[in-house]
Amino acid sequence: MNKTIVLVVDDEKGIRDGSERVLIKMGCEVFKASCGEKGLEILKNKKISIILLDLKMPGIDGMEMLKKVREIDESIMIIVITGYATVTTAIEAMKCGAYDFIPKPFEPDQLRIVVGRAMEKLRLIEETKKLEHDRKKNLADLDTEKSRIYTIVELLPNGVMVTNINGNVVLMNPAFLRHFEINPEIGTGKSIETYIKDYKFCSFVREISEGKYMDPDKIPTYEFAIKEDKYLMARGKPVLGDQKECLGAVISIADVTTIKMLDQLKSEFVAKVSHELRSPLSTIHEQLAFVLSDMVGENSIKDQDLLFRAKEKTKGLIALIGDLLDLSRIEEGTVFKNQKPVRVEELLKSIVTFMDSSIKSKKQSLLIKFPECSLPTFTTDPMALESIFGNLITNAANYTPEGGKILISANLSDNYIVVSVEDNGFGIKPDHQENIFKKFYRVKNEKTRHITGTGLGLPIVKGLLDDLGGTIKLESEYGKGSTFTVFLPLNQLQEQTDILHQNTPCHIKIK
Repeated sequence: MNKTIVLVVDDEKGIRDGSERVLIKMGCEVFKASCGEKGLEILKNKKISIILLDLKMPGIDGMEMLKKVREIDESIMIIVITGYATVTTAIEAMKCGAYDFIPKPFEPDQLRIVVGRAMEKLRLIEETKKLEHDRKKNLADLDTEKSRIYTIVELLPNGVMVTNINGNVVLMNPAFLRHFEINPEIGTGKSIETYIKDYKFCSFVREISEGKYMDPDKIPTYEFAIKEDKYLMARGKPVLGDQKECLGAVISIADVTTIKMLDQLKSEFVAKVSHELRSPLSTIHEQLAFVLSDMVGENSIKDQDLLFRAKEKTKGLIALIGDLLDLSRIEEGTVFKNQKPVRVEELLKSIVTFMDSSIKSKKQSLLIKFPECSLPTFTTDPMALESIFGNLITNAANYTPEGGKILISANLSDNYIVVSVEDNGFGIKPDHQENIFKKFYRVKNEKTRHITGTGLGLPIVKGLLDDLGGTIKLESEYGKGSTFTVFLPLNQLQEQTDILHQNTPCHIKIK
């Protein structure tokens, strides 16, 4: 029997060497890499079956390498190595195709169990491939056929369900029955709705069964809770016939309760600590401002400078706490609950008015352009929209030098409200552009080093737009400026007024 070839990619030598000792005893052939670049080089020359991949590494990080490995070979089983504080990233990695994850620090037995599961799945996949030519075209026969495929599916640790093109269930393995507490005696052959009462899950299964998603890369995952303390994640793929026609679907169910619970604990911890810190920090900030105002005209310039820097630091900490609370609310799904009619023009005007003094202090000019026809009024959470556009306009002002120009434009296009924030500031280099929506990521160079910020503004914008069903696009040229364009889909917003009310063009200019 050929040895299973495992690649360990981790920047910690102890992890690499310790994993190697355990894996060799399991009969594996092991290769090691201290970074993503070296790991990808090994992949070019070796047929790797399993990769142990650290998510946090210098250079090419784990998420980037995960995507590159998926492009090279989708059959490789990837087990991500993650710290306790990066559970959210582990979930994201599994959504991107990782097989499993193991948290640091881990014991040898934990590593044996996780790698053992991956090796067993590889063996079962190989067995399934050998039996592929023998299976019958009609998937309904799987329910009664005492075949080796059925035996393999029964033993899989994840829940597996097979449907035909009509959305009728033809196979459910024991793990699937356990997840949904379905009586095994109920039998198969009925519609998916007979077994599962979650409407969205049933729609997800039917769309795949009927051939809506023929490209496997475009099939979404679906997460749902069947109880308050049980969360499942479903993946699906169409089953194709000899002529590439859709015959039905295979749905895999994984229990992600532990990951969800850890993520919830993390969010609750962040929210509690943030609330406890905000009040004393606000008090300190106010007292520092009061002391500084009393010292005006005194000769203690050094003391004033020290107190001013302390005041700015507390202001930055308060901003960080606010951003953390915003992210916590987004992750908990508590935004967009205070629904009110909103006019984008009025909201943008109010933001610009609020920023009037800071814009003038930098001698910048800010222009707003609206279309001749008024934009539709829709019902949403105005605070969420204010956070989206407030962050974008603030960033434009911060990353544009004195005397610069900022243009905000809003219009209606293809059932989208489109809002652009354009500046002629520092711009963003191409290698930074794909990372700016990541939490705490900030572009630092000689031009931006003095700019304070949390690195959470754009992730908040992205999270809010994801909840709205909207998108954001960046166009930037280093040294010349950036344009962030927001697309708000009207089909997901409740229109409240006729969009054809005629108004005169609106131009607001601040200098």
